[in-house]
Amino acid sequence: MPTRREAVGLLAAVALCPRSAGAAPARGLDAIARTKGMRFGSAVSANPRTGSFTNPDYAALLRTDCGLLVAENEMKWQHVGPAPGQFDFAAFDRMLAWSEQNGMAMRGHNLLWQRRKWMPAWVEAHDFGARPATEAARILVEHIEAVTRRYETRIQSYDVVNEAVTPETGALEETALSQAMGGTEATIDLAFRTARTSAPHAELVYNDYMSWEPGNATHRAGVLRLLEGFRRRGTPVDALGIQSHLVTSGPDTHKSILAQQDDWRRFLDAVTAMGYRLLVTELDVRDNGLPVEAKARDRGVADYARAYLDVTLSYSRLRDVVAWGMTDRFSWIEGFEPRADKAPRRPCPYDARYRAKPLRDAIAAALAGAPQRTA
Repeated sequence: MPTRREAVGLLAAVALCPRSAGAAPARGLDAIARTKGMRFGSAVSANPRTGSFTNPDYAALLRTDCGLLVAENEMKWQHVGPAPGQFDFAAFDRMLAWSEQNGMAMRGHNLLWQRRKWMPAWVEAHDFGARPATEAARILVEHIEAVTRRYETRIQSYDVVNEAVTPETGALEETALSQAMGGTEATIDLAFRTARTSAPHAELVYNDYMSWEPGNATHRAGVLRLLEGFRRRGTPVDALGIQSHLVTSGPDTHKSILAQQDDWRRFLDAVTAMGYRLLVTELDVRDNGLPVEAKARDRGVADYARAYLDVTLSYSRLRDVVAWGMTDRFSWIEGFEPRADKAPRRPCPYDARYRAKPLRDAIAAALAGAPQRTA
């Protein structure tokens, strides 16, 4: 792993070699990743008004840079299970067919989002009857089996459980389902055990957005406790999905990086010491505190992401890097948290006109500089 001095030198070197936006990529990001035993991919949508494979320009970016896709929304429970006993897989079926036609693998995201606001409304309002734990378990098992048995070996990796840890407290989130089952641990353990039985071939991932920025220590500690509990209880979890929704804090990118990287390494050391693999599952960069001028902002975003990836990709147990969208045109961040100065967000590898940005260069350089993975 690079020392602090090496990290600063590396950042300086990157900053001195920018490439102009709009230059054609010399090599696809997935092709670069494959030389190191990794894969690169992106989120994709079935909605033509967003980052969809049905949009020819967006599809071209996916073909250029991606060997791996994940549905932004179309596999989530509220989409595929809109009512009790009813399933609608039409949108995801189209996405999976397109990915296979274009030689791309597809991840499953997600089987259980352990947050009340993202559970299907009918589950939160369900009458679990005289034997609530039995009924709750039936509903959860039915859902997971319906998804995993439909897609069989076409899906090789699932985010089985998403965001079960409360960032502010490190405690576990509750839903109507987990309350009926007698606790969140019982619920998420059943989710993983069901997925292992129904999809024994698949990589089973716990996915969360604990980050390396200051203020996330409590969240990281809660995730570590959850991972420790999985090992103690024999819960079949293979990997930690690190969402990587990065947030810059100001123009002094180097100072921020030096303050954060040691704690981040300690966290990743603890995760991998327990035997877990790692994935970067939802990479983008919120350009907080950076200048309104696009060129300077893009440089700050790229430097910040490069430093993060250099640390994170130094762990050889990490094989997959997935961006949460390829172009600023369709990023979720603009609607979620617009900048106070009203300047359009620039969180993705390509801008709103599908031109490559310094962030794409930074990702390419980090992939190329990562240690070689062995089979």
